[in-house]
Amino acid sequence: MNAMNKEMLRLALPSMLANLTVPLVGMVDIAVAGHLNASAAALIGGVSVGSLMFDLLYWNFGFLRAGTGGMTAQSYGRSDWKDCADNLKRGVGLAFLIALAMIMVQWPFQKLIFLFVGCSEEVRTLALDYFYIRIWAAPATLSLMAFRGWFIGMQDTFSSMLADVIVNGGNILFSILLTFGLPSLGFEGLGYKGIALGTVVAQYSGLIFAASRVLVKFRNVLEGSPLLSTAPFRGSEVRRFFSVNRDLFIRSVCLIVVYLAFTAISSRLGDVLLAASSIMLKLLLTFSYFTDGFAFAGEALTGRFIGMRAPKMVRRTVNYTFAWSMAIGTLFVFIYAALGVPMIRLLTSDPSVVAAASMFMPWLVFFPLISCPAFTWDGIYTGATATKPMRDSNIGCVAAFFAVWLIGSLLIDSPVPASGVGAYGAAGAAGASGALDAARAFSGAVAAGAADAFSGAGAAGATDAFSGAGSLDSSSLGAFDAASVAGAHLLFAAYYAHLIYRSLYQTFHYKKSILNYYCPLKLFDSTKN
Repeated sequence: MNAMNKEMLRLALPSMLANLTVPLVGMVDIAVAGHLNASAAALIGGVSVGSLMFDLLYWNFGFLRAGTGGMTAQSYGRSDWKDCADNLKRGVGLAFLIALAMIMVQWPFQKLIFLFVGCSEEVRTLALDYFYIRIWAAPATLSLMAFRGWFIGMQDTFSSMLADVIVNGGNILFSILLTFGLPSLGFEGLGYKGIALGTVVAQYSGLIFAASRVLVKFRNVLEGSPLLSTAPFRGSEVRRFFSVNRDLFIRSVCLIVVYLAFTAISSRLGDVLLAASSIMLKLLLTFSYFTDGFAFAGEALTGRFIGMRAPKMVRRTVNYTFAWSMAIGTLFVFIYAALGVPMIRLLTSDPSVVAAASMFMPWLVFFPLISCPAFTWDGIYTGATATKPMRDSNIGCVAAFFAVWLIGSLLIDSPVPASGVGAYGAAGAAGASGALDAARAFSGAVAAGAADAFSGAGAAGATDAFSGAGSLDSSSLGAFDAASVAGAHLLFAAYYAHLIYRSLYQTFHYKKSILNYYCPLKLFDSTKN
């Protein structure tokens, strides 16, 4: 294995391992709520809605990680340790300012959210209990984003992984302890509120670890930048810092718009298809936990080699990042083809939801190959701090999503009705039936291919699971409204369109935005490898 492959794996594997702990936190919070001696449904709903509120908040500020990481990686490549330290101070300083603003506007924010989120009064009350406790973790949560980006920029994804493991592991531990207590020691627990408080304690535990890690491992880097100096917040680098983060903020908003649109549209297709679409989206994004590891590696190395002014190494980084990411994507094609339906059954035991989700298996199977370029380019563009084309690609992908949805709705004869279950007309029913037939035929074909690839008894079982247990026969279409089935397929097509647009835009702008952009400014020394 050559040096570049070793470096890619050194940077990617810790991020991948850390990502595996992320879904456990949500599952444990729901499990804890579901085992309290009260209405499990309402408690689970309270945790779910409360968590959604923070997803909507924090997704907007993902630029704290990306912007800090890209700029730090370039400073690392230049061996400019003072600027490395200054980037961390800017990131953490901005994180605290945003957190303070979030705490100040928490009341109007929750009012705004509940204008769009419908739930019972009991679930609303529980969600607000969760929200008003967890909001006090905002300074730690946002600061940790900056710390994670900084660690990646400093080519130290292991420290980032440790911080994630401490936060996510601590979240699980503290939520259980604070909810159920330790009766043997006289602590009876706080009940439902312990779930949110456990998250707060875990976030600050992670922040303490990250700060301590920097002070111990990177004390030499901090020597040239006094802790309380205001110099990092003055000069041209500050303007560049805010310019980069402005573009990344717009990018984050665009991604949230697509996610919310997907959820809102699927909610109008009926309860069963809403549940099926939600499960499929979860499975789609599971792949990103793995490919993000190589995207982060690409981000760290791209920024580093740009800082070193080594264009040939930038090109090698792009090639190796794509090779590893596409390898992971190809592997997941076979995993989803062979184990897609068993995965669905792990998430729900409702036969109607399993059957509905099985109709959309082709979308799941091909997702890794379609989405991989978009995720990989994100890492490379972030490392290069080429945030303007990233911003523009995401603005365009929102347009692509809605264009496919609206044009598709017109082509199948009628827009989605307000209830989500009205008729699309004859063309809509025919389209839904045809899509179902295609999905069923595809299921058998891909499953057979997966069996050939994996071979043996296990593969045969996977084939049965994919094309048999979870698939639908022709009579099953009657269990679902034809218009809603067509609408769900159209929704997945729109989601694909936004990914394809992002991939193509960034592919075509790579040379102009990253390679050719720097050469005229003579930031690169073409003699370096």
